Amino acid sequence: MLTVFSTPKPFRGHIGIIQRNALQSWKRLHPRVEVILFGDEEGAAEACAELGLRHVPHVERNEHGTKYLRSIFDAAQNTSEHKLVCYVNCDIILTPSFMEALTLAAHTLPNFLMVGRRWDTEIRESLDFEDPDWAKRVEHLARLQNRQQGPQWIDYFAFPRGLYTDIPPLVIGRVTWDNWLIWRARASSVPVVDASPVVTAIHQNHDYAYHPEGTAGVWGDEQARRNWELAGGFRHLYTMEDATHRLIAGGIVPNPAHRYTPWKRELQMLRQNLLSLVLRGTRPIRHALGLRKENLSRLRARIRGIRASS
Repeated sequence: MLTVFSTPKPFRGHIGIIQRNALQSWKRLHPRVEVILFGDEEGAAEACAELGLRHVPHVERNEHGTKYLRSIFDAAQNTSEHKLVCYVNCDIILTPSFMEALTLAAHTLPNFLMVGRRWDTEIRESLDFEDPDWAKRVEHLARLQNRQQGPQWIDYFAFPRGLYTDIPPLVIGRVTWDNWLIWRARASSVPVVDASPVVTAIHQNHDYAYHPEGTAGVWGDEQARRNWELAGGFRHLYTMEDATHRLIAGGIVPNPAHRYTPWKRELQMLRQNLLSLVLRGTRPIRHALGLRKENLSRLRARIRGIRASS
């Protein structure tokens, strides 16, 4: 059976609604599923008490108060009731398709990491989980809005406990820790299964108001840059394109395309380096012509305004 674990943001407003939706969906994956919520955020203890979840308030944090990945993963693997565990971001709704895929992966492979792409979906209200068709309804809504994200958006990680040890001091709430998890599995010769063709993992859209700089801060502040360094930089930026297998309706099949992904990364890095050289080399000319970043931004805005009024 399965232990699902996560860590929330404060249960306020819209974030509180979507987190409760996610937690209740996990509870309904199986009658014996265990759900563990890590962190002492506002409303976490109350939500766990109401829904019958296990609450672990203490989480190791850095000097900024951001949670360490290793604290949560170590505790979950060491104390879970079940052999199979799954970390899920606390805004993700899982439906029975997830449990079916995980069961197939566990029966096929002795060791594995199962990941999958998410479907961004606009959900503003609490879901009615008393409706026996709730899963069909929310999956239909996700497919109707048709916003499946690319392979770099990784929101759940299912694996047998003990897979992850000696995790570096990466923090959750910034980028690249999820890429590191896929890289570590691949570096340990563990099969990585992309379950995207079968699993509809529903990401409930939200803002990034929890960071003073919004999305830009989550992707580019000091802690994000530190995560990038700890994760190993560009060459360890693994995504679902690095999955060794794919889970389809007929079972688990090899994914030979993963062999070419490292070359794609190298080419992308080469292009970025060449672009940086060109920009540095042409900076005096561009500045002399007034082609500064802020001037180009104003020009683009003016062009958009002209098009909109025409």
